[in-house]
Amino acid sequence: MSSQLISGPWPWYIAGPAIGLMVPLLLFVLNKSFGVSSSLKHLCAMCAISNARFFKYDWKKETWNLIFVFGIFLGAVLVAEYVPSDSLVGISDATAEKLSGMGITDFTGLMPEQLFSFSHVLSPATLICIVLGGFFVGFGTRYAGGCTSGHAIMGLSQFSLGSLVAVIGFFIGGLFVSWIVLPSILSLI
Repeated sequence: MSSQLISGPWPWYIAGPAIGLMVPLLLFVLNKSFGVSSSLKHLCAMCAISNARFFKYDWKKETWNLIFVFGIFLGAVLVAEYVPSDSLVGISDATAEKLSGMGITDFTGLMPEQLFSFSHVLSPATLICIVLGGFFVGFGTRYAGGCTSGHAIMGLSQFSLGSLVAVIGFFIGGLFVSWIVLPSILSLI
């Protein structure tokens, strides 16, 4: 087996169907819906961190979801540790030029070092990204009734109008943050 098969990106015509086939597999074989945001709710219910009615249910029936999310985490750790890649992230020249103009010049790895490194933890830009971003992701996931993977992969495959609206909102929000919010945050550096 070629090391490129493991360390390099897979083409869309392989990765897309592999992800997409997870939906019918979960539905028809296990009668479960694909999504990862509910795993935090299951963890909170498992640890009994609150007496809220929201966390009072039989979380053991959702153990599969916790194992699935742990598998995602474990896979990411294994790839980061044993399949390192110094190749550049595949972004367009225009995007690289625009980001360079905002002070982001390192395009190796998955996240720009200028924003997401422990040496920058105390910078206002990093704190804003972490705290505000985490709040919006958590609030938005709960408010929308699921995360991007749940709505875009599972919800759209079931022709859910709510999921379509959520996915459109995700894209609008992503564009807004990329073009308006990120440049404002980077100006604080």
